[in-house]
Amino acid sequence: QVQLVESGGGLVQAGDSLRLSCKVSGRTFNYAPMGWFRQAPGKEREFVASINWNSALTTYADSVKGRFTISRDNAKNTVDLQMNSLKPEDTAVYYCAVANALTRDTKTSISDYTYWGQGTLVTVSA
Repeated sequence: QVQLVESGGGLVQAGDSLRLSCKVSGRTFNYAPMGWFRQAPGKEREFVASINWNSALTTYADSVKGRFTISRDNAKNTVDLQMNSLKPEDTAVYYCAVANALTRDTKTSISDYTYWGQGTLVTVSA
């Protein structure tokens, strides 16, 4: 059974940094894109960042470009999200996800992802 477990969320102030981590167990996905999404209160889940199988390609939402960095370690079966210069509008539940696909590309649509974590809450105060 595939499981994704996020960690690293919490309450921070605007301008602070936070690093989220996601551990995947039950199966290896060395050739699949991995991603992070978020869902703010009262809003739909949205794409944040994606990384391809060998870390050669990354894609970011415009709202986080230049502030967030996604990385993965295939040996450890993990995907991380380094978040810098956090803003109150970054407040959301953050989800990691894995696409059940063999592709060299990144993936940005929710429908591309098959496996999801339970989410970790990030709250950024002004």
